[in-house]
Amino acid sequence: MGAGDTDSPSNVTHECHHPNVVSVTENPTAPRKNSGFFPVVPAGGVGSRLWPLSRPDRPKFLIDLLGSGATLIQDTVARLAPLGDEVMIVTGERHADAVAAQLPDVPAANIVTEPSPRDSMAAIALAAALIEHRHGEQIMGSFAADHVIPDAAAFRDTVRTAIAAAATGKVVTIGIEPTEPSSAFGYIESGAELTHAPGAFEVEAFTEKPDPETAAQMLADGGYSWNAGMFVVSTSVLLAHLARLHPTLESGVREIAAAWDGPGRADALARVWPTLTKIAIDHAIAEPVAAEGGVAMVPGSFVWDDVGDFDSLAALLAPGADGAIRIGRDAPASLVDAPGTVLVGGTKPVAVVGIADAVVVDTDEALLVLSRHAAQRVKDVDL
Repeated sequence: MGAGDTDSPSNVTHECHHPNVVSVTENPTAPRKNSGFFPVVPAGGVGSRLWPLSRPDRPKFLIDLLGSGATLIQDTVARLAPLGDEVMIVTGERHADAVAAQLPDVPAANIVTEPSPRDSMAAIALAAALIEHRHGEQIMGSFAADHVIPDAAAFRDTVRTAIAAAATGKVVTIGIEPTEPSSAFGYIESGAELTHAPGAFEVEAFTEKPDPETAAQMLADGGYSWNAGMFVVSTSVLLAHLARLHPTLESGVREIAAAWDGPGRADALARVWPTLTKIAIDHAIAEPVAAEGGVAMVPGSFVWDDVGDFDSLAALLAPGADGAIRIGRDAPASLVDAPGTVLVGGTKPVAVVGIADAVVVDTDEALLVLSRHAAQRVKDVDL
């Protein structure tokens, strides 16, 4: 699927083969050197709470969820493009063709494919090692492919503040101002403002997703932000922390990066990739380095959503004249005493009677009916 395609959710396919994808046996020419900041977009995961709209062969970042004419990954790259001369995508081999087709302006050498998922640290570390191998030390930023940020200008202003803070040697994360005591996100506790990086604050600690009561207390206390998983850091600083805390992982990604643009890539991946520690960047770097005083946070006041379930997706869209929110659906619907209904996909007429906040998702593969209040429980479906 190319940029701007808007297939309905029930018939979207991504089984294409695009010339921008580099196989592990090719020897691409490394792209031009950039101006000092290198955005990286890890494009992994499925979005299991959006099943069956999102599936392993159709992850949410490849779908136009908002009906805007662009998929989430296309929006992400467009938002990041003004910040650096190049963008690097790290994705799984099974999605590389679709990613390349949707992002024709991203050089083939900057679409980096993982043979298998090893969690976020391996993906981000490989990107850091590859950037440094090609260009020398750079400040990089890691931004997920599937987040919704309507105010791109405000986002970029925040990232520029984070870049300045990263230039002082800190690992920098972007915190989102909480709008409610949500237990769906991790939290960042901030401290004093950095002397040499105005607008950035010391990170005291990271907190895993708390229960609702703890989240409410955090908001009442103040000084806490949502952890959106955005990190800005010098490649050399990141890899130095990794060498100290997870030396096998660091040496492994450096070995793969050194072979990446030559004939030894396939062998290095086959030998080294399966041995890399499977760990998230939060646990591998952010939490231990924060305990040592090496992490800073820049608050982001822009609207942000990780589109974590059908309820949060519905909240981003306006209802039609009948009160229903439609996603990828033009077929008839009748609502009788059914406020807050969300209709996703499908070609058959649908009637919802006497059920508030119902979600009906109809794809070629499955039918899902649930309440918006139970949206997080889609992960418990066993099909």
